[in-house]
Amino acid sequence: MADKSKSGFGNLVWVSDKDGKQYACNVEALKGNIRTKEELSEEEKASCTDVSTIVGTERW
Repeated sequence: MADKSKSGFGNLVWVSDKDGKQYACNVEALKGNIRTKEELSEEEKASCTDVSTIVGTERW
């Protein structure tokens, strides 16, 4: 069984890119202060999901 203490909305950080598009990123994968998506490393970006692919709209 998965460890639920390491999953869920409580472990997500919402990050925007320069165009205002939003991403949900795993807080444990981000190093340092929360920034814009352009400032994230490739490793940090890999932990992010484009929110529009989840809810079907670019802004919600």
